[in-house]
Amino acid sequence: MNQAHASNPARTTALRVLLYAMLGLVALTAFLPIIYMVGFSTGVADPTASFGLGGLSETAGRTVDNYHAVITDENTDMPLYLRNTLIIAILGVGGTVISSAIVAYGFSRVRWRGRGVAFMTMLATMMIPFPVVMVPLFVMFREVGWIGTFAPLWVPAWFGNAFSIFLLRQFFMTIPRELDDAARIDGCGHLRNFLYIILPLSKPALLVVALLHFMFVWNDFLGPLVFLTHRDQFTLALGLQLYLSKLGQTPWNLLMAATAIMTAPVLLLFFIAQRTFVEGISTAGTKG
Repeated sequence: MNQAHASNPARTTALRVLLYAMLGLVALTAFLPIIYMVGFSTGVADPTASFGLGGLSETAGRTVDNYHAVITDENTDMPLYLRNTLIIAILGVGGTVISSAIVAYGFSRVRWRGRGVAFMTMLATMMIPFPVVMVPLFVMFREVGWIGTFAPLWVPAWFGNAFSIFLLRQFFMTIPRELDDAARIDGCGHLRNFLYIILPLSKPALLVVALLHFMFVWNDFLGPLVFLTHRDQFTLALGLQLYLSKLGQTPWNLLMAATAIMTAPVLLLFFIAQRTFVEGISTAGTKG
């Protein structure tokens, strides 16, 4: 009997070690592309020798020079592309958070006829891929003179995002309705209830919506490719694409350095807000 009790903790410890080892292997597999990217961009690793890739510049093998060459390249103005991306991201994030929160409040806290049908119709729009509506959007934006400007990339965000509305609606429904009743007794209408009760309690979900849209804008390639026409308006995603055809050859070390520069802010932002991000995702959808 004592031996059985003694073996159980040992077996539990062995299973836990095995589980952690498997999780570590999966994490290492997920980080391999990042390790490859950083090693190639700094010159620590040179896969071109084994894979037969061409296009290495004279700065290959130098840790800092690859990044310096990317930032100071006259043909691909990365600081300008960074500024353009940040402008679109800030305007788009602000519009998505504000508009989606207002619509989500209407779906979750206000009772009106046809609410369920309208909500399901909105969710159905999530099934429509962007290439399906790309041509109609291009024609519409051309008619209003927005092609070649940033407007098509951030103005639609001020009219709500289906997934963000769904996420915030599910989060709002977890907030007790007794708070609404108490606010109504104190003379608060929907506007004050939304501003002073719902929004302060929904900071994790709002941050999740902001992070998700920021990452979407940061990584978006097709939208800027369709709506932007001048090189000085390019975003980082389009600037990264320029390296693929530079001088007829791909400078792989510079391409990896540019990729590292583009990836680092998103990873840093996620790790800083990781706890709030996970909290907002795990809490949303627990009711309704």
